[in-house]
Amino acid sequence: MEHIEGHIIKNVSNQYIVKTEQGEYQTIARGRFKQQEISPVVGDIVKIFVEDEKNRKAVIEEIKTRKVLFKRPKVANITQMVFVLSSQKPKPDLLLLDKQLALAEFFHIKSLIVLNKIDLDKKQDFKMIKQIYQKLGYEVLETQANENIGVLELKNQLKGNINAFSGNSGVGKSTLINAIFEKPITEEGEVSQKNQRGKNTTTAIQLYEIDKDTYIADTPGFSTFDISEIPKEELDKCFVEFKPYIQNCEFVGCTHIKEEQCEIKKEVEKGEISQDRYLRFCKIYEELKEKEKHKW
Repeated sequence: MEHIEGHIIKNVSNQYIVKTEQGEYQTIARGRFKQQEISPVVGDIVKIFVEDEKNRKAVIEEIKTRKVLFKRPKVANITQMVFVLSSQKPKPDLLLLDKQLALAEFFHIKSLIVLNKIDLDKKQDFKMIKQIYQKLGYEVLETQANENIGVLELKNQLKGNINAFSGNSGVGKSTLINAIFEKPITEEGEVSQKNQRGKNTTTAIQLYEIDKDTYIADTPGFSTFDISEIPKEELDKCFVEFKPYIQNCEFVGCTHIKEEQCEIKKEVEKGEISQDRYLRFCKIYEELKEKEKHKW
């Protein structure tokens, strides 16, 4: 019997599937983790002890230090977040996108923005969105998943990362993931005709291997994920275009909302910072403030 290292790629009712260089094992966690109130999550790198090689059964002995842990949905060690927007049906939700980008900045995770369903955007509005976020230094790709347009470029951008796909239901995450694998991996979400919002169809968190050291985490719940992990005082540092100006504000701890002598507000007036992004910052700040109020 031996100790080997692997990645938790799936969790089904406290049974963890661990992928190692010797193949996959069905594992359970040692009782001591429960006493320490720690539980393994998908994405964890773990050390396992093989108890039954023939039936591929093992026990998790150690959870390696996590670089990142999302609380909801529970997933660890994501290195890149892929934010999918559809150009139409449903319309692009830029408030959600800015929340997601802020959380990725807070956790020091790479961000990739994917504008899907470009064929539906007759007015070419997505070109404006692309321009705004490229100017901020974000990588922005255009795709049409059902026609396989842009899928290869997306696949190349995923290499060497544990990628989490996020975005509102109905934007085409499942179609994109299935196109990357060239086979149905996740269930398709239909966009309901009634309100043009997608019905959420994916339920279990799972890591799918595309290539060596390259995974996609199919993570239901990321579209509504919780940004309350960001302290409101840290939010300005999570808006990349604010960073060069924060220290020039008159007051330390400037909220950039009510203060008169605020460098961020001056840059918005000058047109150096997008007014729309600034207004979404204010909304997110108020939301965090409200959540902090009800925390205790």
